[in-house]
Amino acid sequence: MLKFIALFGVIICVLGGYYLHGGSFGVLWQPAELMIIAGAAFMAFLIANSIHVVKKTVSDIRAIFKPNKYSKKEYIELLSMLFIIFKTARTKGWLVLEQHIEVPQDSDIFKKFPSFYDNHHAVTFLCDYLRLISLGAEKPYEIEALMDQEIDTEREERDHTSHAIQNMADGLPALGIVAAVLGVINTMGSITEPPAVLGHLIGGALVGTFLGVLLSYGFVAPIGNAVKDRNDTEMKYYICIKTCLLAFLQGAAPQVAIEFGRKILIHDTKPTFLEVEEATQNVTAVT
Repeated sequence: MLKFIALFGVIICVLGGYYLHGGSFGVLWQPAELMIIAGAAFMAFLIANSIHVVKKTVSDIRAIFKPNKYSKKEYIELLSMLFIIFKTARTKGWLVLEQHIEVPQDSDIFKKFPSFYDNHHAVTFLCDYLRLISLGAEKPYEIEALMDQEIDTEREERDHTSHAIQNMADGLPALGIVAAVLGVINTMGSITEPPAVLGHLIGGALVGTFLGVLLSYGFVAPIGNAVKDRNDTEMKYYICIKTCLLAFLQGAAPQVAIEFGRKILIHDTKPTFLEVEEATQNVTAVT
């Protein structure tokens, strides 16, 4: 909701200031200029990106207008689930976890934590590394290097959409100039017209520059930044898993290992130590 209000606020501030200056809204209505700028920008976007990136861009833009995917509640669930995994591995051995790792959709442990259980990518991410560890790959630095590469690859793939949007934003002012130049060319073809007509044509041509800059810095670039920020925030979920798992591999007790993961969380989503402790005690009592 806040982003909708902010985008609407950009329009109000720009057009409101223009009106207070005594400007005429009729001059700003230049559908041909808008077609040149927006149409060319969209077509250039299609040329520069694969169909996968195009579809992902649409879904990412929709996502920024929704609540964050991971809140404090989701992180408490994640840390509680990891606590159970680590406690089981410490007390009963990795072999006991094999059935949960190999068939996670049937795991009684994962089913207790619906936000994690419904996150197919996160389940696969964790189970892949638990499987490696159960097969004997227990050197923390090897696991860390592999996890870093996978997280970097995932982050790079996620960044494709924000880069594509930013590239569009970078090109919009130049396309605005193209529209303005075409408008000037059209004006020069009517050089014999009265000053009033020429003034209207020149004003219409300048609207192209105005639209290109406004669309770029007022809408497209901020949306690109919002997409990148949301994707970076979501990557913290996987970094939290990585941090907890590595701490446990290095010999930390289950409660200490999940504390490592809690400490790296962003302030808005970070549960307190007492909240995590209470959650792990409750879930331990259930099991």
